[in-house]
Amino acid sequence: MSGPHGLLVLRAGALTTVQDRGRPGWAHLGVPRSGALDAGAHALANRLVGNPVDAATLETTLDGVALRALAPVTVAVTGAPCAVRASGRPVAWGEPVWLPGGAELEVGRAESGLRSYVAVRGGFGVPAVLGSRATDLLSGLGPPVLAAGTLLPLGPPGRDPARGADGAGAAGAGAAGSELVLPLRLGPRADWFTAESIAGLWRSGYRVSALSNRIGLRTEAGPPLRRARGGELPSEGMVLGAVQVPPDGLPVVFLADHPVTGGYPVIGVIPEGPPLDAAAQARPGTGVRFVRAGRN
Repeated sequence: MSGPHGLLVLRAGALTTVQDRGRPGWAHLGVPRSGALDAGAHALANRLVGNPVDAATLETTLDGVALRALAPVTVAVTGAPCAVRASGRPVAWGEPVWLPGGAELEVGRAESGLRSYVAVRGGFGVPAVLGSRATDLLSGLGPPVLAAGTLLPLGPPGRDPARGADGAGAAGAGAAGSELVLPLRLGPRADWFTAESIAGLWRSGYRVSALSNRIGLRTEAGPPLRRARGGELPSEGMVLGAVQVPPDGLPVVFLADHPVTGGYPVIGVIPEGPPLDAAAQARPGTGVRFVRAGRN
């Protein structure tokens, strides 16, 4: 009889969750989208091990994770660059790595950025909720945050892992710079703010706040945005990348676990793609600058 399959969590790290592409399409029932914050790094990790892009990966935060392979398996680590070791031996980051049964995979502390992604051939076969295996920290849907002793089952393997991966693509995923530049498309509530505030938004800089999380990237140290009108705004739908302005006037960029409705005005929206992936990797203290996107 064959032994158990899967990966055993030896060290869970500061915050490690199971993520995939999330569960879009349920906002009308009050269910957030969730999913991998750095969608590009998640997709690359899956490609390296031969998975479809929607297979579940692990998203680590800052200090990585340690796992034991209970049977031979192929893994890949992308996102925030970090040291990767298999049973104490250095192995490649951003490339498929074969682990024999019993080997321990150590994903180290992020050297830059915040979040690394661990893919395994076949994906993580935890139960799906509303069509997704993503852990949603806001609603509580999906598997719990990983803890030491958790056994992660695997799904059936697909095609062969990628060979000779594009090193530039791997290096680009999760790269973090000294400044986060976010293209902003104004609306739907830009008219709630003074023209002077909007003009100042393009000229000014902010910093990533330590209060940021998977729900939103909070800013600090920049000029508060001033309202052109008072009163309350009825709750309305929120989308990924919406930039909401609470009473303190400091912009908040909604990320994957954002609420589906909100009552503070949204000054604009950051389009999905590499800028939001970069926001997922921005550490507290990183400079933030908003620039015009498209025609406002």
